[in-house]
Amino acid sequence: MHETGADVEALQELLDDSYARGGAHLRSVITSDRRPTAHELSERLQGMVLLTLATVTADGRPLAGPVDGIFYRGAFHFGSSPDSVRIRHIRQRPFVSVTHLPSEKLAVTVHGRAVELDLRAERNAGFRSTLLDVYVPRYGPEWEEFLDSGPVYARVEADKMLALSMLST
Repeated sequence: MHETGADVEALQELLDDSYARGGAHLRSVITSDRRPTAHELSERLQGMVLLTLATVTADGRPLAGPVDGIFYRGAFHFGSSPDSVRIRHIRQRPFVSVTHLPSEKLAVTVHGRAVELDLRAERNAGFRSTLLDVYVPRYGPEWEEFLDSGPVYARVEADKMLALSMLST
């Protein structure tokens, strides 16, 4: 788990605030016994998780597709090619939604803004190290060369995060 105590506290505040702003239907589905804590989410979202990332086209239509997600310091991060449609959308309209839905027993949805990261910057050294920890065992040491070749990584700065957990049922 990469989250500090302050990260977990801020994530819990975000989860609580998002839930409080939800409508009656949402609160009838995500009942208090189905709401994972920030600490529980941080433990469950280790390593690479699959996300569906939705960006916004120039004419306002959503465009969703899969990306690898890394939950780090209380936020989802993802990567893509610098010439991908999704990165072009994000650079013009940074609002995104991401959902992690591995099964009907766990769902995490985040709405916010994608912020590009400079992986060469010292402030992102921890995230870069996490990427290497996740991908080098899967793809070998040459993955670090790929990382240095220029993929774009972004963090989702959340305005809202909702989580449903039915893992104990």
